[in-house]
Amino acid sequence: MALLYILHSLLKLAFLCSFWPTVIPLSLNYPAVFNFGDSNSDTGGLVAGKAFPMTQFNGETYFHEPSGRFCDGRLIIDFLMEAMELPYMNPYLESVGSPSFQTGCNFATGGSTILPANAASTNPFSFNLQLSQFFRFKNRALTLLSKDKELQNYLPAEDDFNKALYMFDIGQNDLDGVFYFPASDEQVVAFISKLMSELNYGMKRLYDAGARNFWVHNTGPLGCLPRIIATFGKKPSNLDEHGCVASHNRAATVFNKKLHDMCLQFLAHSPEANITYVDIYSIKLNLISNYSLYGFQQPLAACCGYGGPPLNFDTRIACGVTKDLNGSIVTANPCNNTAEYINWDGTHYTEAANGFVADEILTGNYSDSPHLRNSPFLT
Repeated sequence: MALLYILHSLLKLAFLCSFWPTVIPLSLNYPAVFNFGDSNSDTGGLVAGKAFPMTQFNGETYFHEPSGRFCDGRLIIDFLMEAMELPYMNPYLESVGSPSFQTGCNFATGGSTILPANAASTNPFSFNLQLSQFFRFKNRALTLLSKDKELQNYLPAEDDFNKALYMFDIGQNDLDGVFYFPASDEQVVAFISKLMSELNYGMKRLYDAGARNFWVHNTGPLGCLPRIIATFGKKPSNLDEHGCVASHNRAATVFNKKLHDMCLQFLAHSPEANITYVDIYSIKLNLISNYSLYGFQQPLAACCGYGGPPLNFDTRIACGVTKDLNGSIVTANPCNNTAEYINWDGTHYTEAANGFVADEILTGNYSDSPHLRNSPFLT
């Protein structure tokens, strides 16, 4: 019986591997990049667009001052831009300092969602608005270039829009918000399907306008964020073997499965498209599960927070904030060595963790591109 089980498992593994692409290091060569997303790839959009108060500790490791990023230093997208030998992305909403957009533009803003924002939303710059900003940017850039060729040092050429890489890292906030309202498993799945429909529609708009190269990040293990554990993980029965909230990670897994299916469907109807689907979830979960192997000492605790072990996170006080808590004036200060921590502030990752994720992405081990390009999709 045991032998039959082993044989079955090996056959199943062989079947799955037959659909997976040959792993080769990624070679990124694009004249420009346009990014759509939330705080995981926001390089200053929320600060520029809403004058969001960024605390002094954000940016301390690399930029040595607040850089508009929700991190002590660089984000995954910063490391990827370095790999492409392109400058860090300027946010579309930044109007001070005459930013150059010659090699692309970042439309991501912290707190953004796939679904359109409403009156109750904390951030108006949802995916549909980011798309509108892109189309205005493109139309305005081409109009200006037609009148003044010297602006080519600051704006992408017309052909660069077609050859550019279009990146997407969004959906975590939509998924996060579901758990603050009662919802059945069926309702969560239906909600995720709605997100996929909205994302597919936006990507199709870009494709119809000439975009051909798409880069899609799936969502990370939401249940492993200190903020989520502090809120939903008070009962040990809610936690998995890693100490993460199981319900949130299950939802993230469903989200990622449907995102991959959406990419397949998109390719079926967009024959000239190239999609790279990046499994951020697996990279981050591997990092958290095997943190000591990669030189980290704290897999779940926030570096910049308050409260001490095991999470060093208190929902009442954010990173860098000084507050009166129960009659005592306290400050959520950063840790002494950010490179020992995976999590930065309870929601976002440290530069050290982002660098690890970027390195793993660039190996090609976690990207699915030839598979998507060659697989049939039945509709």
